[in-house]
Amino acid sequence: MRIRWYGQSAFLISGERTVFVDPFGSVERLTAQGLRFDYPPIQDVEADLLLVTHEHGDHNAIEVVGGAPQIVRSTAGTFDSPLGEVIAVASEHDEEAGTKRGPNTIFRFALDGLRLCHFGDFGQSKLRPEQKRAIGSVDVLFLPVGGGPTVGGEPAAAIVRALRPRLVVPMHYRTAAVNFLDPPDAFLDALGARSSASPRTSSNPNASRAPAANRR
Repeated sequence: MRIRWYGQSAFLISGERTVFVDPFGSVERLTAQGLRFDYPPIQDVEADLLLVTHEHGDHNAIEVVGGAPQIVRSTAGTFDSPLGEVIAVASEHDEEAGTKRGPNTIFRFALDGLRLCHFGDFGQSKLRPEQKRAIGSVDVLFLPVGGGPTVGGEPAAAIVRALRPRLVVPMHYRTAAVNFLDPPDAFLDALGARSSASPRTSSNPNASRAPAANRR
């Protein structure tokens, strides 16, 4: 399996099948607010399955992904897909039942014998018991850790402790390309984790390998 991070929460996950999650396109709305979003555009990408966790412009640009993928977009439920069953769990983008930033979908699916879970822009103060039951066991967890509009620090670490994945891929945090999120340091400190990344990953947001956090 190959995991390619395009920045923010956008990933291309390739194995026997190919999945793209949360593609971004034009970010004029962000830059008009004085925010920096300098990740390179997503180009020349195809997928069998396209997942959109919520309807914000830096997560829902389905037009940039080719290959006529099946699309599961911003909704909860259980869906058949080219990968098999996809579980879409309802959640919120904020701590006030979605009244500030709207709904968010957590996706769980299997690829190459591994159970993957992408949390989108999860902004609740904590994971609810029914959400944890719906997600079930996880091998690879994609989790926002940059605070602000999503979880970060100790609340994000608590989700890792609750789900106990084999591997955590932090996302949606401050890098040289964005100026409106926190760095992942508070999350790593709360988890007691070390980060590991190839030199390509640390210097190039389009590197083929995403940074990962490994629990000690």
